[in-house]
Amino acid sequence: MSIATALDALSLFLGQRLSRSKHDLDQHGASEAHYRAAPPDAVAYPTTTEEVAQIVRTCAEHDCPVIGYGAGTSLEGHTAAIRGGVTVDFAQMNKVLEVRPEDMTVTVQPGITRMTLNEELRATGLFFPVDPGADASIGGMAATRASGTTTVRYGTMRDNVLGLEAVLADGRVIRTGGQARKSSAGYDLTGLMVGSEGTLGLITELTLRLHGQPEAVSSGVCAFDSFEGAVQAVIETIQSGIPMARIEFVDADTARAFNLYAKMDLPETPHLMIEFHGSDAAVAEQSERFGEIAEANGGQGFRWSTKEEERRALWSLRHNAYYAIIGLEKGARGLVTDICVPISRLAEAVEETRADIAASSIQGPILGHVGDGNFHAILLVHPDRPGDLDEAKRLSHQMVERSLRLGGTCTGEHGIGIGKLDYMTAEHGPGWDVMGELKRALDPKGILNPGKVIRQN
Repeated sequence: MSIATALDALSLFLGQRLSRSKHDLDQHGASEAHYRAAPPDAVAYPTTTEEVAQIVRTCAEHDCPVIGYGAGTSLEGHTAAIRGGVTVDFAQMNKVLEVRPEDMTVTVQPGITRMTLNEELRATGLFFPVDPGADASIGGMAATRASGTTTVRYGTMRDNVLGLEAVLADGRVIRTGGQARKSSAGYDLTGLMVGSEGTLGLITELTLRLHGQPEAVSSGVCAFDSFEGAVQAVIETIQSGIPMARIEFVDADTARAFNLYAKMDLPETPHLMIEFHGSDAAVAEQSERFGEIAEANGGQGFRWSTKEEERRALWSLRHNAYYAIIGLEKGARGLVTDICVPISRLAEAVEETRADIAASSIQGPILGHVGDGNFHAILLVHPDRPGDLDEAKRLSHQMVERSLRLGGTCTGEHGIGIGKLDYMTAEHGPGWDVMGELKRALDPKGILNPGKVIRQN
């Protein structure tokens, strides 16, 4: 391996778009998570697919690692350059290439963020629905198979990427899928790339499924007497077939954090935050039906709104939950967990998790996209208390073991990265070995995001 030789060759055609400044290296080696920073040796800023292919070919020739990078919002160390090498930052590949309103699709470059994309689509009457909270890049969202608050209605990135272009480890450029809504032509290479976390190829273009902007939107929040009542209301709402666009759970500690962060006056009890999309009549009916279910389970103090500014304020609060929660303890950082269980086991998983945290020495507010069985605990770790991180890791480990015992997964949306490698054998058994065989077939030198997703020497 000669990373230095690779960098000399890359600088000849990238020029100033190959950065070795300490600021750039530090920025691309850090994350919002608790993992130790691991900066690359250089950061490349390509503008075309051919440049990405040339970067990868050059790195392959010199056995130099290559790490894809979007907006840097991932939480499991996905972009850490743990073996050095070149980080490929797609910030300058951020254009909408084609909108096809009649087909309800859009083709984009990977560096465009979801909020920018929806601003560009506003005049078409269409929108891209996947909302992980952060203003993540579309390429990064595809690479981690992201989901979020709207998954309960619109699905994950897996459901909304129709096709893509990717650069493989030897520099070949392939196209998968296309504009058609379905295909039975061969292996699903699109599905293979979506969620591969940059270990099988670098995504350079995506064709996405769009949805019509709803005629009416109604959002609301309501408090519950008890934790169990809120969870039961979620389960009954799902079982009743009410077509929710979002349904989010926050516990009493999170409600307290919201009050401090945004000067709100929410009761410091568990809450559900919910949204409906559709016609005026449908939204009104769905809101009424949900209200009946919530009331039967101890829901009270309903606050509903169809005004855009009020709805935006509500969901902005949810999207900023991490910052609100770490504000509960000055100087704290959050270890953010992520598990997903079958809906039938949701109450059991949440209740056991709450009991574990209550018995521990640290705070850990619980919240999540409970409409699809996915929830989180933000475990507060203070640098002045050396035992906090070990305690947070212990609680996170218990959550994963519980999820697997209940038929769930170690991660519903954050991905594996370096943070959850230890759980892959327990979840997949021999299937994890098959993933390794696919990796070696497509990337025999192991240069694409090494040390992530699969076991690699």
